[in-house]
Amino acid sequence: MSGTSEPGSADGRVAVTLASVWPDGGDDVDEGVVANWFAKEGATVDAGDTLCEIQIEKVSIDVPAPVAGTVDEVVLGENDEFTREDTLAYVRPA
Repeated sequence: MSGTSEPGSADGRVAVTLASVWPDGGDDVDEGVVANWFAKEGATVDAGDTLCEIQIEKVSIDVPAPVAGTVDEVVLGENDEFTREDTLAYVRPA
């Protein structure tokens, strides 16, 4: 996996992380799977648009775009497993 799990990166991109969508009471669960990507690399998105759907313990959760811009890089593909600290993608702000 490339990149960093920090909210922003040195080149101005914004990391798509799981901090804002991790379920309450999910402190004992540290991993999940990317179920479906709705936005592909190169897609223009608005802040809050659903980028992908993840599954954590049989619960489906939509992951929103943190900022308006262009999906610059999808780090984890469909069916890839992740931990709560991982970056799923990067968005280059508009």
